[in-house]
Amino acid sequence: MEPLAVEARRKAALTTPSRFPPEAVKDISAALTGLLADTFALYFKTKNFHWHMSGPSFRDYHLLLDEQAGQIFAMTDAIAERGRKLGGTTIRSSGHIARLQRLLDNDAAYVTPQDMLAELRDDNERFVSFARQTHGLCAEHGDVASTSLLEQWIDEGEQRVWFLFEICRNT
Repeated sequence: MEPLAVEARRKAALTTPSRFPPEAVKDISAALTGLLADTFALYFKTKNFHWHMSGPSFRDYHLLLDEQAGQIFAMTDAIAERGRKLGGTTIRSSGHIARLQRLLDNDAAYVTPQDMLAELRDDNERFVSFARQTHGLCAEHGDVASTSLLEQWIDEGEQRVWFLFEICRNT
């Protein structure tokens, strides 16, 4: 293949056929990309706390956080691919995630187990609120497939919040 043809293909716009108007594609894919950044932030924080858990309930909390991290990570590909199916773009790097994430990282050298669980509870609550906002936007544009996916992720997030709330309840 000639070098000019290769260079032209590299610069060509990603054109995925979509039944949605360009403004809807822009709005929905941007919302999904923001949610994806938060999903990665929540995943990494959950794994961080999983790796650094300690104390008498170590095994139970360690296993719970590993299970929750797996559930969170499982959303990432579906979120990114949904944005692409619509004709938009998605996350391109860890720097892109850092610029878009609304959930804060926790790089502290030590966090108590109860503080870890409470922070994850609060972050999961925020994540659910971001997912609900995205759901509303998708519903406005008639994007039934995205709303359906988001409903599942909202339910999963509410379950994570419930488990973390109940664990933190007696402290």
